[in-house]
Amino acid sequence: MSRLLDTINSPADLRRLDVDELPVLAQDIRGEIINTVAKTGGHLAPSLGVVELTIALHYIYDTPPDRIVWDVGHQAYAHKLLTGRRDQFKALRQKGGLSGFPKRVESEYDLLDSGHSSTAISAGLGMSVALELKQAPGRVIAVVGDGSLTGGMAFEGLNQAGELSKNLIVVLNDNEMSISRNVGALSSFLSRKMTKKGYVAFKKEVQNFLRTVPGIGENIIQLVRRSEESFRGFISPSFLFEAFDFEYIGPISGHRFNRLIEVFTNSKNLEGPVLIHVMTVKGKGYEPAEKNPVHFHGVGAFEVKTGNPKKSPKPVPTYTEVFGQTLLEMAELDERVIAITAAMPEGTGLSAFAQRFPDRFFDVAIAEQHAVTFAAGLALEGFKPVIAIYSTFIQRAFDQILQDVCLQNLPVVFALDRAGLVGEDGPTHHGIFDLSFMRTMPNMTIAVPKDENELRQMLALALDHNGPIAIRYPRGQGVGPLFGEESKPLEIGCAEELRTGDDILILAVGTMVHPACSCAETLAAEGVEANVINARFVKPLDEKLILDRTRAVGKVLCVEENTVLGGFGSAVSELLSENSLSNIQIKHLGIRDCFIEHGTQAELRQSIGLDAPGIHKAALELLNDK
Repeated sequence: MSRLLDTINSPADLRRLDVDELPVLAQDIRGEIINTVAKTGGHLAPSLGVVELTIALHYIYDTPPDRIVWDVGHQAYAHKLLTGRRDQFKALRQKGGLSGFPKRVESEYDLLDSGHSSTAISAGLGMSVALELKQAPGRVIAVVGDGSLTGGMAFEGLNQAGELSKNLIVVLNDNEMSISRNVGALSSFLSRKMTKKGYVAFKKEVQNFLRTVPGIGENIIQLVRRSEESFRGFISPSFLFEAFDFEYIGPISGHRFNRLIEVFTNSKNLEGPVLIHVMTVKGKGYEPAEKNPVHFHGVGAFEVKTGNPKKSPKPVPTYTEVFGQTLLEMAELDERVIAITAAMPEGTGLSAFAQRFPDRFFDVAIAEQHAVTFAAGLALEGFKPVIAIYSTFIQRAFDQILQDVCLQNLPVVFALDRAGLVGEDGPTHHGIFDLSFMRTMPNMTIAVPKDENELRQMLALALDHNGPIAIRYPRGQGVGPLFGEESKPLEIGCAEELRTGDDILILAVGTMVHPACSCAETLAAEGVEANVINARFVKPLDEKLILDRTRAVGKVLCVEENTVLGGFGSAVSELLSENSLSNIQIKHLGIRDCFIEHGTQAELRQSIGLDAPGIHKAALELLNDK
């Protein structure tokens, strides 16, 4: 059966449709998104919520001369389907297939490689200024979720956009959610939607009437705005954005084509910055996603009919689950333990903590910089704050970690989830830089567990440590050791020798420890004896053990799931240089000076040699290097 979607190869084709055909197209797009994501996994609920909005944007604005910039970009599946990528869509998020986010190399309609929150307004403003300077045609439309407005960068963009008064259209996609339920004063403010019929028109009519009253009308308006009554009767989101000198329009339904098309058409004639407030339903059109938008925000493969996962849960818990359970146990024993996250209580394993200790759990919204300095304040008053944030997002708080925590040597624990290669979300989400930038910070300790037991031990150690410490652990399931098999307590800077040998020294950290041991077994079958050390700590290193074994063996292979620039291998090289071991042969195996595209974790590790066969190959190259 033919679909209307199959006739759309570009937005130009879309604009040839009649308005009454658009709901049929929306239904086709939703079906394509649901059926594809059910197989590939992906960001289902965000994309379903903006189908009508996306169609209306491309229907009214003349893309690509008009530029649509997607904030975060996890809601851009409909955009991809409308811009010539329909036939490629079935390979969404697969290695060699379409990215799950906007990607400039994929299409001229993708203006920004996005993946992190709160950037679209700033980028869109830059584009708007550039178009004016070039005297080029086109409007810029930044599509921003209400969750993104909890990030300070969005307000920095709004502030300058209002001051410059350029032709920038900001579409606020308000579904009252980012990934988890939004928190904070701004979210509460926006949730007062004032959507009763005629409210917006009535407010303007009253204001316009008062302005006609000679001498006193304007004074009355100002008095009402300042009075307590203004917050009960006159207040709405418009006052917030009008304070930034934006023309505010809305709120309007994001699922009614007639309203969207009317507003977008009228906005093309407005000068200066405009904010269009659109109300949408996350997961719209798919009942399981509407009922549970948090689960279906980013979901694995599932059964379309029921929404149930295709893969049955495995007995081995994820690192995230182990972290969350362990922190909860430790908080039961120490009332000074505080948990902090940035809009991801579910993603970081802190939901149970939040329920058990609501007064000691803080979701600061998409505000990583604030999270770190907020934790510093808690630490200064004697508490033990633990910040659980994905590795790729903690990068945004580099300055706060350095200045507000490390400079003052405060006992703040950084739990860096999703460290290393995360898989299908691709380069914006891989956590492959944290070892390098954390190493540069004085007073920082960096711990990297090889398995779940070491994660538990390192978290206990971190909460007893009187200074900043980061624990980085990967996405996904652990390797399966039982919690009852925990060894003696760890000491900071103490590595673990797993295998002895005189032919080659393999220094591995984190996820690379088990593949390194597998490699050593293969080498042993080939007559090569490898010494394998689980470094455990990247800073400080176990200097004595590493130096002793290096002197004895002479050939060193460092393996890490991090960029080789400034990472664990660099730390080892610096140590050898400082101790004048210049005659040592050393090879670094990690992620080279590049960004890694999307694919499964196993596929990506294999492609860059970060698996047992890859380590074996690197070891043989080093052994054969004369």
